[in-house]
Amino acid sequence: MSPLAKLLEAALFASARPIPTAELGALSPETERGALLAALDELREHYDVSGHGVELADAGGGWQILTRPEYTEAIERAQLAARPQRLSAASLETLAIIAYRQPIGRAEIEEIRGVSVSSMLKSLAERGLVDVVGRGEGLGRPLLYGTTELFLEQFALRHLDELPRADELAIALRPQLKTA
Repeated sequence: MSPLAKLLEAALFASARPIPTAELGALSPETERGALLAALDELREHYDVSGHGVELADAGGGWQILTRPEYTEAIERAQLAARPQRLSAASLETLAIIAYRQPIGRAEIEEIRGVSVSSMLKSLAERGLVDVVGRGEGLGRPLLYGTTELFLEQFALRHLDELPRADELAIALRPQLKTA
């Protein structure tokens, strides 16, 4: 398989939605549309000829790697088809605060973020990423939140000690100096 077909395969595999040809073209801006379509045909043929359980489909206004129809029923029956939805930046920020400061109350999270997080906490709890882990000692004994086993699974962590340390994050997030 050509390097371009492999790049397209990786992008399509990572996406939960169909990707239009124009967006796929952004992966390799120097590639002409004809070469891009040829690489997509190469990828489609690869799946068809090699007998894979997936296929490349032109669906929903773009390209997507999908389960072959003959396997759909078995996968749905086994409840394996559900992919986790992506989290918004605000959800990720809230989740990171909880992961690093747990157990933590809603008011403390709001103080750090500067905005209300009630709906965000509800959404994260519905997804099974956070849960109430206790009650605080302060006024009204507020609920305290912490991460769940599903959080560890979703982020490929065995335990919370595998979260990057604050100093590692500071280095990773520091703006890169451009070299000439």
